Amino acid sequence: MIRGYYRWLIPILIIVGVAIWIVLPTNPGIHIGSFHRDVKVVQGLDLQGGLQVLLEADLPPGEEATSEQMQTARDIIERRVNGLGVSEPLVQVAGANRILVELPGIGNPEDAVAVIKETGLLEFVQFGAQEFLTPGMIINTDYGLSTEPEPETEGDAEEPTATAEESPSPTATNTAEPAPEATASPDPTAESEESTPIAEATAQPSPTATEETVVPDATPDAGDRIFHTAMTGAIIKDAFASRDQQTGAFVVAFELTDEGAVLFGDYTTAHVGERLGIVLDNRLISAPTINEPIVGGNASIRGNFTAEQANNLAVTLRYGSLPVALVTVETKSVGPTLGQDSLRKSTIAGFVGLLVVMVFMAAYYRLPGLLANLALLVYAIVTFALFKLIPVTLTLPGIAGFVLSIGVAVDANVLIFERMKEELRAGLRLERAIDLGFSRAWPSIRDSNLSTLITCGILYWFGNTFGASIVKGFSLTLALGVLVSLFTAITVTRTFLHVVLDNIKLSDHPRWFGI
Repeated sequence: MIRGYYRWLIPILIIVGVAIWIVLPTNPGIHIGSFHRDVKVVQGLDLQGGLQVLLEADLPPGEEATSEQMQTARDIIERRVNGLGVSEPLVQVAGANRILVELPGIGNPEDAVAVIKETGLLEFVQFGAQEFLTPGMIINTDYGLSTEPEPETEGDAEEPTATAEESPSPTATNTAEPAPEATASPDPTAESEESTPIAEATAQPSPTATEETVVPDATPDAGDRIFHTAMTGAIIKDAFASRDQQTGAFVVAFELTDEGAVLFGDYTTAHVGERLGIVLDNRLISAPTINEPIVGGNASIRGNFTAEQANNLAVTLRYGSLPVALVTVETKSVGPTLGQDSLRKSTIAGFVGLLVVMVFMAAYYRLPGLLANLALLVYAIVTFALFKLIPVTLTLPGIAGFVLSIGVAVDANVLIFERMKEELRAGLRLERAIDLGFSRAWPSIRDSNLSTLITCGILYWFGNTFGASIVKGFSLTLALGVLVSLFTAITVTRTFLHVVLDNIKLSDHPRWFGI
């Protein structure tokens, strides 16, 4: 019998060794061939600091956002935030018309908020051959102003018509950052000898505007003129920021849908010699002249972009426009100092709780209690390793769930040891008493842990549905702790007991077992 438990001892030691390696602060991560994975503790907003933004749907009086609109807006915002490179962001619908966004460790809160709530409406606007407008100007377009079909012009037969569900494009405010001067180009992979154009069909940019003419507090506009929107950003399939290998400048390349490639090609073919305005949220990015048709389904926007500006624009184009306009209701910054202080106090509380439990087990159950303490250390190491490996975003409520799960792990050992002591008092051999203690305590352990897991599932669903991230983090860490505690209580503790106690005679050392 003891040989069987020695066989269990080997995989347990392997698991503990791997867990210790993962828990080490100096862990280099997992790097196997082309697979690379950093193994680190992911801290939530309340631990490492960051930004919390509460957004609300901005609708006319009497109108309400539908649940589908809010869910779509949440999905788009989440993809935008992920595109910004924020670690473990939290985006949840809170109530009927609000969205809660948490950005741990965000470095530039203002730019992040701008990208999050930006409607991201990209329009290709029709200008005349002699039209000259300065990049950065506010442009009024006819997109969404009417449900009537637009008059067809040459090459415009397939232009999309605004539907009644489409909202007018939002008016850019003076707080918006001026867009850099940019030019539209065909497929960026095309080869060319020229320094500025990428291909012969490159649209030539409008004359360069100096930075002094495009400032947030004095943004020029085109007056009351309304320009025709030939196409919208709906024709864009993908967009990404990259650096031009020849000039070193940042560009935003975008790929068109199959239908969009046809529309774009037809329009540029029919309007050679005219200017095509590239307008984002009513602000003119560029007004290049169409010298030749631009076909092939690939184009790019280039200009005096910084890396951050190019990436933000690509994120906005890639994930489309929001179904409803959003306004910022509340913005709360959490300082890293407060988070680190909370983490330190929580860590101390966790160690104190673990120490008190271990002292109780050793004092009350003697030798079995010491072995249970060893299994409890295994539980703590394995659980924390899982937190780093999955990874689980640790928050203060999450740490509370982990500490609480220590008590759950001990609860199983208490039930087992009490049953084992009853069998020993009945005169059974130690080896037999251990097996009966585990087998007879198992139904109680199973039912209690199952009920806890069901409760954790309900709390997780509640937190995910109603935006209660605090409840969500607590339930997740508690559920993981319960699952690991089942393994340590039933497998690890039982193996340790048999390996150590099977060769001990109870009659020689009754006090070692608290009898």
